[in-house]
Amino acid sequence: MTAGLLLSLAGLALVDSTSIGTLFIPVWLLLAPGPVSVRRILTYLGTIAVFYLAVGLLLVWGGSRLAATLGGALDNRTVLWAQLVLGVALLLLSFRYDGRRRPRGGGVLRWRDRATAGDSSARWLVGLALLAALAEVATMLPYLGAVGLLATSGVGPASVVALLAGYCVVMVLPAVLLLTARVARPAWVEPLLARLNTWIITKAGSAFGWLLGIVGFLIARDAAVRLDLFDLFNR
Repeated sequence: MTAGLLLSLAGLALVDSTSIGTLFIPVWLLLAPGPVSVRRILTYLGTIAVFYLAVGLLLVWGGSRLAATLGGALDNRTVLWAQLVLGVALLLLSFRYDGRRRPRGGGVLRWRDRATAGDSSARWLVGLALLAALAEVATMLPYLGAVGLLATSGVGPASVVALLAGYCVVMVLPAVLLLTARVARPAWVEPLLARLNTWIITKAGSAFGWLLGIVGFLIARDAAVRLDLFDLFNR
């Protein structure tokens, strides 16, 4: 286990903390009128974290078995060049999500309606968390990147579980901090939540572009390091 691995996982977890399930919906729940139910919102966030942890463990286990089956094929230079091209392609694709364009927030607005239309019971919030997590499975790019790093890192099973659990804690930590502030200093944090809501509605597409760019950079950087491309500039 290296410092580079820990920093990469922490960075990806912070990127993951800005998704619909981990930030957008908690902000809308905190903006709902009436007293805030700490237990219910923590139930929502806990459901998200446990779901991600379970999916991550399944993917790491499957990825490790696949890596063992393929042997050294994943270190083949052709495969690494393909990984580099994929990372650069994601980085270039991120520029299509220009924040200056007119926002298309229909999908985000539908999620806001779902978050504010329920009865706020614990059962409903668990269902909402599972729905949000399932909807994000195909696009959880930072988490897939973290799982890929763990699957090829060579750390033991206990360390994998601990690192994935830590990742999930960091992923929901910003929402927990907002919840704490909403309970302790509501007059101070409510304007911040309102500004976050405005940013979510107007800049969701641009945020996804940043996500693509960061993940693309990390994928390309990993391939470049394994191809020793940075050594070419030091000669």
